Amino acid sequence: MDHGESIYAIIPPKIVEQERPPRHKSKFAGDQPPSASTFQTKGSTHPLTGNLGGDHTSKPVKDQHHHGFGLPRGSYCDKTTDYMKKGAKTGGKVLTLAEMKREHPEALMPHELKPSTRAHGGPPKRSEQPVMNLVSSKNFVVANAVEVILAAPKKLPEASKDYLKKEDYGKVPKYLTHIKKDIDAEYNYIRELQEQRAQVEADRIRPMSEEERQSLLEGLKAKWEQVNTAYQAGTHVTKLDTMGKMKRKEKNEAELSQIEKDIERLSKKNIVINSEY
Repeated sequence: MDHGESIYAIIPPKIVEQERPPRHKSKFAGDQPPSASTFQTKGSTHPLTGNLGGDHTSKPVKDQHHHGFGLPRGSYCDKTTDYMKKGAKTGGKVLTLAEMKREHPEALMPHELKPSTRAHGGPPKRSEQPVMNLVSSKNFVVANAVEVILAAPKKLPEASKDYLKKEDYGKVPKYLTHIKKDIDAEYNYIRELQEQRAQVEADRIRPMSEEERQSLLEGLKAKWEQVNTAYQAGTHVTKLDTMGKMKRKEKNEAELSQIEKDIERLSKKNIVINSEY
């Protein structure tokens, strides 16, 4: 009966350290996309699978971590600890102008004078830099006083200008002659337009000849006799019990009235015809 105890187990066995095999290192890069993968297919020529041949060394479609909603909120803010410190660019204390003149006067002297671009006058250009720290020993107050004292007196004109002796006095200015010519040309153009309109009106309206008037009168009278005969044929009907009888009677009355008006107009003399109507 084995109770789990043995004298042979008093001395622990020697631990045998197993030799670890060398770590496996793939010959392919770690960022190389897998072959025949369904990832990274959007926007490529094979929308179902990508890198079938396994010869891609990088992803066929780059990752677009900003393509959706961008970086998390607060990622675009500047760091609170990253700001310009005092003297970061100068390397220490910034000297005042008085200290620069006293300690480093050579730094304030101009190294070279640029040629002036304002020989013709005018305001300076934006890119033109003025010459600094040039001091003149000239006393302008005294110089101006001496210049005024030594200046020659101004010569006054002998007599005032006589405007009555000008060359063009009493003559019509040339611009008035041009204006008159323009006005005359405009009036002539308006007159020509009015004459053309009158000629068109005269061609469109002509007097009616006597033979034409008599021919129209005879035709209207014959038409009146015809309509009146048809009208008289239905005057014995005292009971207009149908719509056709009423329409026929109203039509004959209207035609007779219109023909009588036309005969009255043609009975007058000096009738004018308008070709547009």
